[in-house]
Amino acid sequence: MLISPTGILEHLGCRSMSQLEKIHLLARVMRLGAQSKHMSQNKTAISTKDAPAAIGPYSQAVRVGDMIFTSGQIPIDPATGNLVAGGIAEQTTRVLENLKAVLHAAGIDFTCVVKTTVFLKDMKDFAAVNEIYARYFAPEGVVAPARSTVQVAALPKDAFVEIECIAKDAASA
Repeated sequence: MLISPTGILEHLGCRSMSQLEKIHLLARVMRLGAQSKHMSQNKTAISTKDAPAAIGPYSQAVRVGDMIFTSGQIPIDPATGNLVAGGIAEQTTRVLENLKAVLHAAGIDFTCVVKTTVFLKDMKDFAAVNEIYARYFAPEGVVAPARSTVQVAALPKDAFVEIECIAKDAASA
């Protein structure tokens, strides 16, 4: 059975209202509904001193409901603010430690990650990154997240690798 918006108002005892008053009331109800829907999807910034501070107008991560979206992490040592010394292995380890700190600040860990994106300066580093990545994201008995890996022309601070992830916090569902 279909009921018109004005029929609903009449059912609620609004028969004495003019059409214009009914339209205004319906518009107000719809605005309130839209506001409450928007309010239920508020985003909250997540930050920690155990990962490099954002170097632009963005957050280390954002929580929306039970989902956490991290910004890409590059191999900056949070203690010094400098790119770590070494090659792809050292840089990948630092990136993953930075992500670990951001996820921890959100109250979760790598097992909650459902999707990652890996940005490589050189796709020849794929195997080396993959070996270290597996230790963090796919230890024995853990379902690895979905992943995309792409080669890029350049990364901030001339890093070799950057990784971002999306996670679902099962505890807050």
